[in-house]
Amino acid sequence: EMSAAVEVVASPEDSSTLLTSGLSGVIQNEANSKSRRYDRQIRIWGTDGQQRLESCRVCLLNAGPTGAEALKNLVLGGIASFTIVDEAKVCPVDLGNNFMVDAASLGEPRAKVVTAMVKELNDLVSGSYVEASPESMVDSNPLFFRQFTVVIATQLREPDVLKLESICREHGVVLLVVRSYGLVGTLRPSLPEHLIVESKPDNIVDDLRLYEPWPELRQWVDSIDMETADDIVRHHMPYVVLLVKATDAWKASHGGARPSYGKEQRDFKDSITHMQRHVDDLPIDSENFNEAVKAAFHTWRAYSIPSEVQALLKDEAGADESVSSNTADFWMMVAALRRFQAHEGAGTYLPLDGSIPDMHATTEMFLRVQRLYREKAEQDAAAVEVHVNTLLVQVGRDVGSISKETIKLYCKNARNLRIVRYRTIAQEVGADGGNCRGEVLATALASEGAAPCAALYVLLRAVDRFHAAHGRYPGCHSLEISLEEDMPALKSCAHAVLAESGAASATLQDDYVLEVVRFGASELHLIASVMGGIAAQETIKLVTGQFVTTPGTLVYNAMASTTAVLEL
Repeated sequence: EMSAAVEVVASPEDSSTLLTSGLSGVIQNEANSKSRRYDRQIRIWGTDGQQRLESCRVCLLNAGPTGAEALKNLVLGGIASFTIVDEAKVCPVDLGNNFMVDAASLGEPRAKVVTAMVKELNDLVSGSYVEASPESMVDSNPLFFRQFTVVIATQLREPDVLKLESICREHGVVLLVVRSYGLVGTLRPSLPEHLIVESKPDNIVDDLRLYEPWPELRQWVDSIDMETADDIVRHHMPYVVLLVKATDAWKASHGGARPSYGKEQRDFKDSITHMQRHVDDLPIDSENFNEAVKAAFHTWRAYSIPSEVQALLKDEAGADESVSSNTADFWMMVAALRRFQAHEGAGTYLPLDGSIPDMHATTEMFLRVQRLYREKAEQDAAAVEVHVNTLLVQVGRDVGSISKETIKLYCKNARNLRIVRYRTIAQEVGADGGNCRGEVLATALASEGAAPCAALYVLLRAVDRFHAAHGRYPGCHSLEISLEEDMPALKSCAHAVLAESGAASATLQDDYVLEVVRFGASELHLIASVMGGIAAQETIKLVTGQFVTTPGTLVYNAMASTTAVLEL
């Protein structure tokens, strides 16, 4: 027997379809691979946050242990690319404090070695290096830095930091200054302002609007007759319903007033318990009534907007007369939210976020409550969209240039919007002749909790002055000279810093001066790993626009295991 051979010839249309299908499959596989690789962090900052991180280009100045630790964490997180600027060669000291070099690389350019090591951690991240000193790049090629999203400057002295900050501010590049010095670390972000949509506060009260239910929620609650409900329905009634019913009964018997103080509030909670079925004068315990008692505060606590958001709504940048075609979307949204609050919000409310907590209820009842809150949230978002488009037309931008998804994101996080504005480091140190907030520094030095960190902050600024005068750091000299001999000169530099900062009356303990001399400008891996972790964390906050960043100079005192943030 012979079997016939059948030849199948694909048409051009079929080939195109197969090619498109194959390409789509490759893209989908790549997306799934990324989702699996970054699954844990996507659960924290979401897909949008991850996409922003994946478009981030980082420049690291100096690849010592502090810089290498920060870069390692960011590469594992999935940034787009990095470039290291460092002229140092790998030396024996590096083998003792930097995990991103090895003995085989002694004498090799440190930037090259760290680049190769870090790239092995994530093959989706591209990396390069420039074998030059950061100081020379700042002086000779300032335009080099404008290509980056973030510049992480480690172990730089104050004069070089000031020049670098000026460059980064001019080109809209985020600067993060990090330093490890003995048992102390400092970190300072520098950018005009950081706009935060998803601040993700640790403690946030659910926005249930039970103090004054909107009409649709009120109508639905009024349609439920608790008296005729059987035990099963009563024991699975969402606590939202129970609280509104209990509030109505209380107000009816108290002249329309709500429970206003401790005893009345306790009596109100007791009234919720009495709503349960009783057998032999004992209430039949039910989870939904217990939830209602715990959430009773919603009924007497009036709606309020967080103070940070109130300040945003009053900010001139979000005023109608301030917005223009160049206004950032953040401030356009703030202007729209102001309009919503004045009109649909009756001067009080922001858009409802639409989320509700878990409740003990039947599936049908829970979904009904959930649908009511979601419909209200969508209604509010639609109203905000109208205001946004009106503003866009007003400033000459295209309607829809701020997407519906973006508007919904802002509405969902309306109570969580935050802004952190930064003074320049030049202002902080008084380099431009402005107010360097000496009174804040003096207060911190006199505070029992912040004094050690404030003193170390002053001394770390003083060591740069010591270096400028002596060509070395305190404690870095031959063994024939005792450590104590550097103390007077360092203390003199510290007093000069205090005087120029407007805190001349403040004093520094000799113990801290001696410790800084003993540090000998060492960069310990223990401190570097902590500061590198903090630097990576702050970078991710700045890039994703989520969580609240450090609002000033963070000082880490490893001797006491404490931190302080100085807003100078």
